[in-house]
Amino acid sequence: MFTALIVKPIFNLIVLIYGLIPGHNFGLAIILFTILVRLLMWPLVKKQLHQTKAIRSLQPEIKRIKAASKGNRQQESLMMMELYKEKGINPFASFGLILVQLPIFIGLYSGLKRLVDNPQVIYDFSYGFVRNLSWIKELGSDITKFDSTLFGIVDLTRSAIEKSGNIYWPAMIIVVASAIMQYYQSKQLLPNDKESRGLRRILKEASEGKQADQSEVNAAVGRSTRYIIPVMIFLVTVNIASALSLYWLVSGIVAFWQQSRVLNSDETEMEKVADKPGSKKSQVIEGEVIATGPSRTVKTKTKKNKKKASKKRRR
Repeated sequence: MFTALIVKPIFNLIVLIYGLIPGHNFGLAIILFTILVRLLMWPLVKKQLHQTKAIRSLQPEIKRIKAASKGNRQQESLMMMELYKEKGINPFASFGLILVQLPIFIGLYSGLKRLVDNPQVIYDFSYGFVRNLSWIKELGSDITKFDSTLFGIVDLTRSAIEKSGNIYWPAMIIVVASAIMQYYQSKQLLPNDKESRGLRRILKEASEGKQADQSEVNAAVGRSTRYIIPVMIFLVTVNIASALSLYWLVSGIVAFWQQSRVLNSDETEMEKVADKPGSKKSQVIEGEVIATGPSRTVKTKTKKNKKKASKKRRR
């Protein structure tokens, strides 16, 4: 079922792109496939990033909650949940994106493994309408014409560390670049709190008898993931076909661009909201001084109310 619903559609989409693009370069097909997948996930990505941005903006309020709860974990958790509910934040929103990406990654790995083991599957494992493409038909009769490289530079069917133990350096460069890109992608999402303590320091103080704040421990662990995830990606992809590393690298680059766009666009969005007619922010409060005998009364009116008052005076 997983093969029919996930692996085969992903494999056929890549083959379709490969068969349609000029030059029929497999590396370019993977790049275009990756960009397409990231664009299709854009609504989900945008929603998750807005949640991340909102959580980062709540850091001062979270610190006040910690101070107010005075170490009472249950009270702190309840106050945190109330805060998230009030602001419309779901702290588990990021799991939705992971649940979408994981099957794509596994499906891509399974499809590429079939291709590495037997290039003939580019024809045999394809849907009927994909086989009818002129280039795929040609490959069906002569599979030696299949170009499995990235612009003739990197053989994407080879791994960075081959079974013989030799290092295939063109693939190793892609693997290292994908791990570095993942580091910057993770770092971009983390709050920049200069007062936050590292996990090592927290554990050291805990061993000296000082009580560690659980939320601070969780934040420190979260910051550590920016190093852990790239290392895991390196270890996972260094021994498999470099086509998967290319997918991860391009995905990281596009994700970094998407994150930059969303995380830096809040001020522009707020200005647009403020400029809309009928918006509360567009009704600028003005003070009007009205003389009433020897004393003066100060009244505050919106522009809308001020217009109504001027009409009454005319009457």
